[in-house]
Parts: sequence; structure tokens; C-alpha cells
Amino acid sequence: MSGLMNAAAICAVAALVIARQFRAGRVGTDRRWWVVPAVLAFMAVREPGLIDPHHQVEASVLLAAELVIGLAVGAGWAWTTRMWTESDGAVWSKGTKASGAVWIGGICLRGGLFGVGALLGVHQDSSGLMLGLAATLLVRAGIVRWRAQSSQRAAYGQTSAYGDGVVPALRKEGV
Repeated sequence: MSGLMNAAAICAVAALVIARQFRAGRVGTDRRWWVVPAVLAFMAVREPGLIDPHHQVEASVLLAAELVIGLAVGAGWAWTTRMWTESDGAVWSKGTKASGAVWIGGICLRGGLFGVGALLGVHQDSSGLMLGLAATLLVRAGIVRWRAQSSQRAAYGQTSAYGDGVVPALRKEGV
């Protein structure tokens, strides 16, 4: 896929995600929550321009920094999302102003990272940004699903695993 198509895919996914985060939405129990981040990561990794062949060390450091930023933004976004449980047991979520600040901070950090790469003369493709976005979405979805499961268990007084709440019978030990 060309760089222009990658940029269009990144913008479309980011716009969809950002627009949806500020509307209340039911947290799904779908087991395929990782599919969209996996597809984005696959699209990013299969591109040959992920690492600049003339500046491999610098490009690798920039890519690692992009991934760290992506992970941090995903975690920050997930933990600043407001979550609640309805009376029917459904868990809902909605982004807050802090979630918006996390996104703005992440965009600024990514812009700064791009500027550092430009100063170093590293050719940067949109694949690195797509991989960072995949990391953001994967971490955010994972944490939100984990928080939703925790709040559902707390709402119903359930334990996390079979037998966790059972007190074992005391037995005499032979001397």
C-alpha cells in the first residue's frame, strides 16, 4: 500500500476512534477486540519503509519511541475513560476531558518525534505511525475490557475464578 493510502487509513481510523470516544458506548464482550490493532500492525510491518536502511540505528530508536508513546497513550486513554455499570449488568464507557488531553499530548509527542527524525535525516514512513496507532488501540482495548470485567464482577459480587471465595475446611494435621 502506498504512503498516501497508509496516511488515509491512519486518519480514518484515528478520526473514527476519536469521534466515538466522546460518546457513551457499551463495552462489548466480543473476544475479537484485538483484530483491528492486529490488522493495522500487519499492514505496518509488511511495508518495506518501516526502518530507513541508511539510518538503521536512528530509525530503530525512533520506532521504539513511537511504540512506547503508543503504549503510553493507549494506557492513559483507557485509564481516563469513565466507566459505569447499568442495572442490567451492561458496562458503558465514555471519554473524558482528560482522555482528550491524553490524545493531544500523544499527537504532540509524535509530532516532536517526527521533528527529531527530520533533524537526524531519517526517512520516516507512515508505517511507524500506523504501528504506534495499533499499539495504542491494542492497549486501550485490553485495559478497557479488563476494567469492564472487573466492574461486572464487583457489581454482581462474583469472584474472579471458580473457588476463589470458598474457604477451605480446616483439617487436623497428624503429629
